[in-house]
Amino acid sequence: MVLAAGRGERMRPLSDQTPKPLLAVHGKPMVVWHLEALARAGVQRVVVNTAWLEEQIPAALGDGSRWGLTIHYSMEGRDHGGALETAGGIAKALPWLDECFWLVSGDIHAPDFAYDAARAAAFVAQPALLAHLWLVPNPDFHPTGDFGIAADGLALADAGPDGRRWTYANFALMRKALCAGVPVGQKAALGPLLKAAIRDRQIGAEVYHGAWHNIGTPAQLAALDGAAP
Repeated sequence: MVLAAGRGERMRPLSDQTPKPLLAVHGKPMVVWHLEALARAGVQRVVVNTAWLEEQIPAALGDGSRWGLTIHYSMEGRDHGGALETAGGIAKALPWLDECFWLVSGDIHAPDFAYDAARAAAFVAQPALLAHLWLVPNPDFHPTGDFGIAADGLALADAGPDGRRWTYANFALMRKALCAGVPVGQKAALGPLLKAAIRDRQIGAEVYHGAWHNIGTPAQLAALDGAAP
């Protein structure tokens, strides 16, 4: 599932006319980088949720066939009047998702991240886990991080034994059960569900050290687009 429903307030004025995931980095929309990587990994079906300027997203991406994908659009704006936040968006999309699925934010740029099929299979084989998160070194705009990692590879709400907290990279493997309790159409954040599952030792985590950018403002987008791909 590719999350693409948000308003992108900090990206204004660019996002006033264009949904944030359709803004281009190195000549292609941010969301397309993910679709290409998913297709390379052998993924065949993708759900994209939409809300803000949502008619532009299917118009730009079509049915996914140009990448060898089938795209289903979960249209939160049309059906519910606006974005449902992350957990609410996932809950609405559950009928179109497999029991275990990849989750990524459409405005993250990590061109070397691999949606590794073997890694996904390993997650499927761990039924006690509701999600597996990729974390990154804390960027300047989020210096305190989100989660630690225990010695056994489980996510922690506080610092791990290395004394560090890392930032959630907005890449995850997830089970439908994590968001199954959210009523369809209700706004709900993902963070509280993750924290509850972390307390129950149901979330795995690992650090991703590749190039990673959470593109929040026009200045950040311009800087990234001006850098070498």
